[in-house]
Amino acid sequence: MLAASASLLNVDVVVLDSGESAPAKQIVAPRNPSLAHVDGSFADPAKIRELASRADVLTVEIEHVDVHVLEEIESERGIAIHPSPSTIKIIQDKFVQKLHLRDQECSVSEFIPVESTVESIQQCAQTLGLPFMLKSRTLAYDGRGNFVVKEVGDAVEALKALGNRPLYAEKWVSFIKEIAVMVVRTTEGEVLSYPAVETVHKNNICHLVFAPLHTSDPSVAERARRVAESAVKTFHGAGVFGVEMFLMEDGSIYINEIAPRPHNSGHYTIEACETSQFENHLRAVLSLPLGSTALKVPSAAMLNIIGASSSMDEVRAFASTALTVPGCTVHLYGKSECREGRKMGHLTIVGNSDATVHARLRPLLSALPGGEQREEELERYAPLPQEPGSGHSSKHPLVGIIMGSDSDLPVMLPAAHILDKFSIPYELTIVSAHRTPDRLVKYAHSASARGLRVIVAGAGGAAHLPGMVAAMTPLPVIGVPVKGSSLDGVDSLHSIVQMPRGIPVATVAINGGMNAGLLAVRMLGTGMPHLFTAVDTYLKTLETEVMEKVDKLEKVGWEKYEVKR
Repeated sequence: MLAASASLLNVDVVVLDSGESAPAKQIVAPRNPSLAHVDGSFADPAKIRELASRADVLTVEIEHVDVHVLEEIESERGIAIHPSPSTIKIIQDKFVQKLHLRDQECSVSEFIPVESTVESIQQCAQTLGLPFMLKSRTLAYDGRGNFVVKEVGDAVEALKALGNRPLYAEKWVSFIKEIAVMVVRTTEGEVLSYPAVETVHKNNICHLVFAPLHTSDPSVAERARRVAESAVKTFHGAGVFGVEMFLMEDGSIYINEIAPRPHNSGHYTIEACETSQFENHLRAVLSLPLGSTALKVPSAAMLNIIGASSSMDEVRAFASTALTVPGCTVHLYGKSECREGRKMGHLTIVGNSDATVHARLRPLLSALPGGEQREEELERYAPLPQEPGSGHSSKHPLVGIIMGSDSDLPVMLPAAHILDKFSIPYELTIVSAHRTPDRLVKYAHSASARGLRVIVAGAGGAAHLPGMVAAMTPLPVIGVPVKGSSLDGVDSLHSIVQMPRGIPVATVAINGGMNAGLLAVRMLGTGMPHLFTAVDTYLKTLETEVMEKVDKLEKVGWEKYEVKR
């Protein structure tokens, strides 16, 4: 993927990897013999030196390289190596990495060194409690090198699983989400981060990535970026860094680990961001201006294609299925052999909303190689779309319909029915400005971070709900005055429409739930143009209804004409 980006910039890439048809070598052909790819292991000092002799800049795709050779090349030849060998040396030993981050006052959970003995592992249980995570310090990736110690008796099995590698232990972290941020660092030390994303791991391997991150706390995404940027600033050298983190129940964020290279959790950037992580890695190591890291689509998901057996036919069949899904881009890696647990490729799904992306993801999760039951996974990550008229909220709503009391429901239902008509996912609930003020604050503050784009708020009497919500969310709020037992709703209308400067509420007529729904559709249409076409069609149906009434009035006469109530 790095080579593909390089080819678009006329940047020559020489690859060191085993085999003449290694995946990266399939992407770029050498323009002359001096740029021929190198056949060999990335751990072979002689091959690394051969690669260096053909390059102006060296960068890595994996951190498990011979750092000593890189240090010698850097001092002997003065060749640029990014990230710096000193950075790779720190990061490739996860215990040293954690020590570095702690010393730099970065947020990490408790960890301790461990000897590769049963007694030392059992001692960890007394220090960290159970369960705890036992990790290999080196040569660990994609979950290989991790072992969850649940009982003291697991020590023997843990040593057997992790072999004779050096170890360390981490206190068990009860996170609510795993999140990640890709950070690009220039040769001058400036950093620029990509949007925070949610990552989902399966069998200790990255399975899914959702962008952007949605949580009930609107501050989390920006805080995650600051945590990641601060951590990357402590290292040397240029390029992209993948920062994996844990989000805790109380909103705190811990750094799990850092990869000094483009990372699986950033593959979504190829289709979803204005500049992919691969292109920005090239720009950084070549001292070129960095590209924008902003999302260019409202929502995206990345799904890894993991081998379930030695059969390549399963992978090809899945890729064929993926090609039928709108907004889906398939990346197969050209690996010569398939085996269980091996990353064979990935795909990215983009869409105009979270609901669209999750709906497109559903058939892909169902078709993944392996064939095991996935009902729980489907329900969690790709639930069935909201069924019109079901009376239940969408799991990925674009519109929030709220009302101060259940007595307002008859007025607000027409708004829901309009959204059903236009297939717009929504939620409907009760939020009282006066009787549930804490719920009101939480709802308003979390609305945009959860993915909502418009709020329709209905209230009667004092009708403070729409204005209070509008004061606490950047989203557009549509107010629906509800006719009460006195004053015919005029009091509500005046309350909602007379908002102070700086707190706008788009107000419809008394009991105007239907128009509120239609206004929400039009607001969404500014970012989802297909809705304008749908609204235009809807308006034509209104015209047709009126003309039918004109024809009927002329035929039967007004004395016999019956008006439908």
